[in-house]
Amino acid sequence: MTKPNPSASGAEEKRIGDSVLREVKVEDAVGLILAHDLTQILPGTFKGRLFRKGHKVTEEDIPKLKDIGKEHLYAMELAPTDLHEDDAALRMALALGGQNLSRGEPHEGKVTLKSTIPGLASISKEVVDRINSLGEIALATVTSGRVVREGDHVAATRAIPLIVPEAKVAEVERIASEYRSREGSDPIAVKPLRKMRAALLSTGTEVFSGRIQDKFGPAVSRKLEELGSELAEQRFAPDDRQIIVNEIIYFLNQGYDMILVSGGMSVDPDDRTPGAIAAAGADIVSYGTPMLPGSMLLFGYLRGVPIFGLPGCVMHDPYTSFDVLLPRVLAGETIEREEIARMGYGGLHRC
Repeated sequence: MTKPNPSASGAEEKRIGDSVLREVKVEDAVGLILAHDLTQILPGTFKGRLFRKGHKVTEEDIPKLKDIGKEHLYAMELAPTDLHEDDAALRMALALGGQNLSRGEPHEGKVTLKSTIPGLASISKEVVDRINSLGEIALATVTSGRVVREGDHVAATRAIPLIVPEAKVAEVERIASEYRSREGSDPIAVKPLRKMRAALLSTGTEVFSGRIQDKFGPAVSRKLEELGSELAEQRFAPDDRQIIVNEIIYFLNQGYDMILVSGGMSVDPDDRTPGAIAAAGADIVSYGTPMLPGSMLLFGYLRGVPIFGLPGCVMHDPYTSFDVLLPRVLAGETIEREEIARMGYGGLHRC
């Protein structure tokens, strides 16, 4: 633990590693360089930077410093082996940030990374965990796979103390470089969402015959449009496996980017959808997901075209397993069984 020591001028000194922070009274700070940003808070109206790190204190600044409750300030003598909090946060952000991200200005030891496009956050949890285990620095992110809008915060780097050993930041840079070399991608990035033309087959004799009104079409169309895609065609089929197969093949031949089949996903004897999707020749990645709502969802590929079997919850629940997988398909990701199996952790949204 470092102890303050009085200097020749009567100011107190505190050593942090090889660097020195010299504490001086505000009245004695004229002509000195501020060691860190100073924030002003006006409750309900303003919170922001009053003075920036590196500002030379003048006589006119003294009343303003008093107004924000400052009686003492730090002047800093930084050792070559140390970094100021802002410089540390900026170097981390530069090392970690990838495509479709913008960087904010360093402020109070923090740099924010924001999305420049609507897209899908791509975050390496491994990298985040390794960095946060180093101590004295921090990295906070949104969860990977989250849909973000243009301007949304995706990540923020933070230096905890005012002075950080340069070796800590160099290790962050090494971890990021190692990840890029191994994975061929950035530890933090935003993937753009492709505009895809989807086709929807609504199954169920009660809908096909007109006994009840279809509600899948409007719900699915809205979810696609919110992500920049479109429902290009919707057709209807009774609970007849061969008719469903024929309609799926029709969609495939039309060249749609994605095929959706709604209804008939339970274990009821009249529910033909899963068997029809398999009979159409699809490679089933998973029938069933460890997520509620949406546990009866089916996902696979039909000659490379993503195909979903949608359970009834997609009509009325705002967030289901479909809302997890759809953006990933739009981002061009290949969905594998192991990834679906991991959806159970954090996958309980409603029972």
